[in-house]
Amino acid sequence: MSFLAIDVGNTRLKWAQYASPQPGAGLLAHGAVFLETIDRLAETDWQPLAPPASMLGSIVAGEGVKRRVEEQLEIWDIPPRWVVSSARAAGVTNGYDHPNRLGTDRWVALIGARHRVLATGHPRPALVVMVGTAVTVDALDESGRFLGGLIIPGFGLMLRALEMGTAGLKAPTGEVRDFPTNTSDALMSGGAHSIAGAVERMYRRLRKHSGQEPALLMSGGAAVKLAPITDLSFELVDTLIFDGLLALQAHRLAL
Repeated sequence: MSFLAIDVGNTRLKWAQYASPQPGAGLLAHGAVFLETIDRLAETDWQPLAPPASMLGSIVAGEGVKRRVEEQLEIWDIPPRWVVSSARAAGVTNGYDHPNRLGTDRWVALIGARHRVLATGHPRPALVVMVGTAVTVDALDESGRFLGGLIIPGFGLMLRALEMGTAGLKAPTGEVRDFPTNTSDALMSGGAHSIAGAVERMYRRLRKHSGQEPALLMSGGAAVKLAPITDLSFELVDTLIFDGLLALQAHRLAL
């Protein structure tokens, strides 16, 4: 009864095989590839895996990429299933004006965050931050309702925008500093502080709205860049989307 979870972003495909389709299941194998190389998954990363009994995926990369992933899944006799954002699912209510227009990665991460918070035994609001090509900062109240969120450019997009719009401003990647004294560090620190400021501002608004301290969950490869510059307590969760996919699959099977 193993389960394959797939997260297809704008740059990479990440996958994880679990012993069963339920939260907390044992992780059997996992990996990540750039979208340019997904056409070799069946003969490389996935070739040695035991056939999963089911799969569920989140994808934001478009129909063309989805078809390419489904072609690779043909090595197993399992129907491909992809998350579609909805008005409610797995204990989370979608407060978006048009629920089906909420990015599936954000929707699945919110579900993963909700179940992670509930596992502590204390329902509380949560701020869910995903740092990827774009950065999303999404608020959940203590009842599991998605209140709304922000979308801002990620580090790479910020740097490329500055390079394109500013004459001569081309510098190698720098470090995040309190008081940068060179252009490379100034660029990296500017991006990091911009993202951290948005997170901290949203955190204060959620705390004021709910009347209690929210849980702050951060995910994504560049999230570690925010750690040294925020005074907020947070949990870094690399598997947030996989946690959501496990919760959604378990919920579907329980119906």
